[in-house]
Amino acid sequence: MTNRFRTVSAAAILGLGAFGVYLCFRSASAAPALLTENDGVVLADFDNKTGESVFDYSLKEALVLELGQSPFLNVTSDRKISEALRGIGRPAHERITMNSGRSLCLRAGSKAMLGGTISRVNGEYLIDLTAVACDSGHTLAQARGEVAGKEGVLKALSQASSHLRSSLGEPLASVRKFNVPVAAITTSLEALNSYSEGTAVRREQSDGPSIPFLKRAIELDPNFPLAYATLAAIYRNLREPSRALEYATKAYQLRTPVSEREKLHLASTYFLVTGEVDKEIPIYEQWVTNYPRDFLPHNNLGNDYAALGQLDKSLVEYQKALRLMPSVVAYTNVVGMDITLHRLDDAETVFKEAFASNFDGGYLHQNLYWLAFLRGDAALMRKQVAWASGKPGDEDALLSIQSDTEAFSGHLTQARADTERAVKSAVRADAKETAALWQVNGALREAELGNAGPAGQGIVAALALSSGRDVKVMSALAMARTSDTARAEALLVELKNTYATDTLLKRYWLPTIRASIELSTGDSSKALQSLKAAEHYEMGNAGTFISYLYPAYVRGEAYLLAHSGKAAATEFQKLLDHSGIVSNFVTGALVHLQLARAYTMSGDAGKAKTEYENFLSIWENADSDMVLLTQAKAEYAKLFRKT
Repeated sequence: MTNRFRTVSAAAILGLGAFGVYLCFRSASAAPALLTENDGVVLADFDNKTGESVFDYSLKEALVLELGQSPFLNVTSDRKISEALRGIGRPAHERITMNSGRSLCLRAGSKAMLGGTISRVNGEYLIDLTAVACDSGHTLAQARGEVAGKEGVLKALSQASSHLRSSLGEPLASVRKFNVPVAAITTSLEALNSYSEGTAVRREQSDGPSIPFLKRAIELDPNFPLAYATLAAIYRNLREPSRALEYATKAYQLRTPVSEREKLHLASTYFLVTGEVDKEIPIYEQWVTNYPRDFLPHNNLGNDYAALGQLDKSLVEYQKALRLMPSVVAYTNVVGMDITLHRLDDAETVFKEAFASNFDGGYLHQNLYWLAFLRGDAALMRKQVAWASGKPGDEDALLSIQSDTEAFSGHLTQARADTERAVKSAVRADAKETAALWQVNGALREAELGNAGPAGQGIVAALALSSGRDVKVMSALAMARTSDTARAEALLVELKNTYATDTLLKRYWLPTIRASIELSTGDSSKALQSLKAAEHYEMGNAGTFISYLYPAYVRGEAYLLAHSGKAAATEFQKLLDHSGIVSNFVTGALVHLQLARAYTMSGDAGKAKTEYENFLSIWENADSDMVLLTQAKAEYAKLFRKT
């Protein structure tokens, strides 16, 4: 194709079986230059003149999928559209029409507007697609589809959009290569409508509220791969990896008919939830190469780098994703990584931007709680818990986070009560795997505090709720930390065999659990050897919702057991240097006691005294029956007080 429109007859008709697509282009003498891949295109909402609600959202979503597979067309992001709407004093999520959108198009820095209309005349459905120049309003290209029945609408739309892509300047080879019709993905307009509503709700309100729409899409079309993939990502975010794996597997099985872009999406989602990060990263890199304007591969590369402990690289990818597509999830990831890296002022700035842009949701409030914790702002922490009260899917998470803060301060009785409330809230929200995670998180706290009995009870209760991977990982760790070596060993072997492909499980959690078992048997040398596998990944979250720098903490204990105080202090100091990772988990308080012991062992009385006092200050109002508090006071008195 040349760099100008080809001249065609006014009504070139392509035979398409039960329907026809009519193409109309301006004459070559009047036509503006073709679009380039750098020229933005604003999509207007579909104008539904039929009165049938099934077309309200489905056709624009279908057009998004059709045009989205093109590596050539540069569809303007929702961020730019929202900014442009606010710039002209209109709501950020206002419906965009072809008549009202030109000023918006120019403000967004785009070159063309593209929209569609569906109407019904004499019992037939007419689909009109039109692209106009933003500056002049000249029509760049038009396509019309006419079908006798509703079942042909999606096919007609696909044919029309393919011709429109070519006429707007996309090379014919590209159109042919990246041209899977939306009807190959789903033939159900109702399912597509529900899917579209779900993705909009997810973008504006976060994951949980979108689930009913996406599940409805699957009910309407049980072979809708994109709905399965989206639910897989949501359940992973909601800390339910077993459900995530179920949906991701189904999506992966249905990947054959989808576009190249969506194949990348489905494959990467599958490897994400199976933990095969070594297979996942190359897919995202290919995705970025083919579709550099897509936010999702950048977002998920950020997830992978976070899992691997490459935190600075993770933040860069999250920031790219946010620039390309602002959403609750994108803002959450940026502020979450800022907090992890202890860039608290940067995190606060991003929070303000998110809320000013009308993005809100549980993930943001959870991270705002952690920011408040690191700044010692108890009032702001209470506000986040109050915000979540009564909100299914949000309340339980904030209650569990609050329980960690109580345990951090030595208020174990209150921590137990908050965990119980969190578990019950999650069960009420039909999130048993999440409930099990809150339960076993409490059990792990008990283990670190030396309370083997309550830890064991918590593990049993958690496994009764769910046998999910992360529940078993934390259960095995808690067992090992309480010297329940036989059960820990059995669960370790089960995890190794069941999740043989899970890269980070093998590199992070299994070595940490193994080292904890070896510590409980008094073998510091083997424990240190086991932990070598985790050394390069310990800064990451290993694909789970916990991390707390556990390999470094366990390694510090191994060095204490080996009577190497300086080496132990080096490991424990990592937790203080990276408080954004450990945050409000109980080891963040206990590490001061561990450091005090390490400095005592190495002969540095001054630093030991400081760390004992730091720990006793944090636990100043702790429950009086805390065994570790009694031990710490006795150790401090023996070393630094005259008798």
